[in-house]
Amino acid sequence: MSNLLKFSDFGPDSGGRMKGVVEVKPIVYGNVSRAFGKKREEDGHTHQWTVYVKPYINEDMQTYVKKIHFKLHESYENPNRIITKPPYEVSETGWGEFEVVIKIYFHDPTIYKPVTFYHILKLFQPPSDGSAPNIEGPSTIPPIIDTKKRLVSEFYDEIVFYEPSQLMQQMLNTIQPVSSGSWTHDTDFEEKKVKTLEHIQDTRIKVKSEIAQLKERLQQTREKISEYKELMGTDKKQP
Repeated sequence: MSNLLKFSDFGPDSGGRMKGVVEVKPIVYGNVSRAFGKKREEDGHTHQWTVYVKPYINEDMQTYVKKIHFKLHESYENPNRIITKPPYEVSETGWGEFEVVIKIYFHDPTIYKPVTFYHILKLFQPPSDGSAPNIEGPSTIPPIIDTKKRLVSEFYDEIVFYEPSQLMQQMLNTIQPVSSGSWTHDTDFEEKKVKTLEHIQDTRIKVKSEIAQLKERLQQTREKISEYKELMGTDKKQP
């Protein structure tokens, strides 16, 4: 991008932190995969997949992101993939699930170290019995393979820039949109947020109820112990 800001665009004091300023950039990371339907004869691979990092809202991360490092399983040729411009993604084929290490580097390295995320590459729908397939190896239970639709496993997170430098704050606030059209994700994170909050609230109510029941049982136990002690004391006083 020709309009990217550089250190030379700022004065000698540009590295100073902006006191009391907090900038937040929401992101989405994860993977999509689709089954071939049968193993490829040449390598035994069963799926095609793409692992990615993208902005939650329609904005060009290239303004403040220098590069993103995707660390794949060691069995892949060149497991360290460096992406320097959007789309920040790596596409491959494979047969097993494994952990992908995602490291995001910024244009202002004087203050901010790389941010690291960990994502389990998902290829298979959960088995009907609820058990998970083996990571980095075949499962003893045949996974559900649906060749008609793709599997999506993605997550919302936020990168928080606490007291950024003048340079970084300028980068974070001069971002252009990625697309002129609509910007959506496979996952409805707003709906997921509502359901998560509802689940948390239901759990709190359940925990409070269980605590109240335990307190009641504890009180009943204490009363029984007290009655037992009084009874024992009465027995000792009798000749």
